[in-house]
Amino acid sequence: MAPAKIVIIGGGFAGVECARALERRLRPEEAFVQLVSPDAGLLYLPLLPQVASGALNPRSVSVPLRRVLRRTEVVPGMAVGVEPGTRRVVVRRTSGYETALEYDQLVLAPGSITRIMDVPGLQEHGFGMKTLAEAMYLRDHVLRQLDVAALRGGLDEDRERLNFVTIGAGYAGTETAAVLNKVCRAAAGRFFPEVEAGMVRWHLVTHGDRIMPELGEKLGAEAKRILAERGIELITGASAAEVTANGVKLTNGRFIPSRTVLWTAGVAPSPLAAHLGAETEKGRIIARTDLSVPGLPGVWAMGDAAAVPDMADGQDRVCAPTAQHAMRQGRHLAKNLIATLHGAQPEPYRHPDLGMVVDLGGRDALARPLGIGLRGVPAQFVARGYHLMALRTIVARARVAFDWTVHGLGGDDFLRIGYGDHKVHTIGGFEQSGCYLPADEVPRVVKALAEPE
Repeated sequence: MAPAKIVIIGGGFAGVECARALERRLRPEEAFVQLVSPDAGLLYLPLLPQVASGALNPRSVSVPLRRVLRRTEVVPGMAVGVEPGTRRVVVRRTSGYETALEYDQLVLAPGSITRIMDVPGLQEHGFGMKTLAEAMYLRDHVLRQLDVAALRGGLDEDRERLNFVTIGAGYAGTETAAVLNKVCRAAAGRFFPEVEAGMVRWHLVTHGDRIMPELGEKLGAEAKRILAERGIELITGASAAEVTANGVKLTNGRFIPSRTVLWTAGVAPSPLAAHLGAETEKGRIIARTDLSVPGLPGVWAMGDAAAVPDMADGQDRVCAPTAQHAMRQGRHLAKNLIATLHGAQPEPYRHPDLGMVVDLGGRDALARPLGIGLRGVPAQFVARGYHLMALRTIVARARVAFDWTVHGLGGDDFLRIGYGDHKVHTIGGFEQSGCYLPADEVPRVVKALAEPE
């Protein structure tokens, strides 16, 4: 028999873990595995704020896919359409042309993109924190504001440049605001004598009245206290109503002059989910407990783009879109896929939440491993230990540990690369969120690609 054709869409935690498990447990003659990913590396998203702060080098948080996958064919490109009827995936290659991949088993793990609300000016003037390029660009932009403000222009212009606003107080928003505020205040006065630390103002805006509610009330209150001590203003019960080149108007009517508005108000599943014709929940593909997609034989879904029942929660909820679930779902899906190929019964996915960690920079950290609340140095030890273990290679762990050590001993150089000197789209451009084919166009493209030249 010919080897089964397995196509995995997505080079994130879920997709890579699935491919690695398939490589270990299937012989080459049993299956031919392809992984479609627009990037050549597995990005460790939880450490992006530390790339933005300069504590970690960009290479340290991205592992080359070809270093961790030995027999899987890595297909560089974006999966922009799926047609389950003919079992084909349309891939837009990095060279620009499109091709169609046939599959016997399709694994959907396309992840998520930044949820861009219908806020005037957000696309043009907002910054995201979802890709390595965005983290590096944001760091460059923030340091550029200090550079320009050091020239002491007009009072209004300096206020705009030294006011920074983060919309969304989840993990990404809170960590990024905390570490970049620390960078700005460390640079002001010492490296930029013309800029006093008190001139730098960070604002963290959230719809609710709590930040990172998964931490619980006590640790959430501790996070608020740390942010307040650092001079970060928490604005509750509001969001962005309009973003301009010179500031942001909030839904409570307040206007904050700023040249830097970071948007971290949630994520949305990949638009690829709409092509299947499967049922969705808030845009996420509804999957069975064994990660298969109802009504679509040979199709599986996991990670941020899938609504997988949380069997360990016991409250009729779906698994949270976290790296923790994505990695474990990847390994479990591989196990179920192999069982299916061998004629065995797949098993339901069940994984208890092991807790969350938050690194606020320096010695400030919060952690809730197995429901135990930690803060300060013990929490920092747990947080960094967890991140090191979650990285996929020994080389990546060594690089991150080395970066942390050097940064802790030598501090930041506040070096600006120059990204902010060029016109670049901030959210949609980096994440290519508008490149997907309309669902009704997929059959036409598949037919055209299938026709001989």
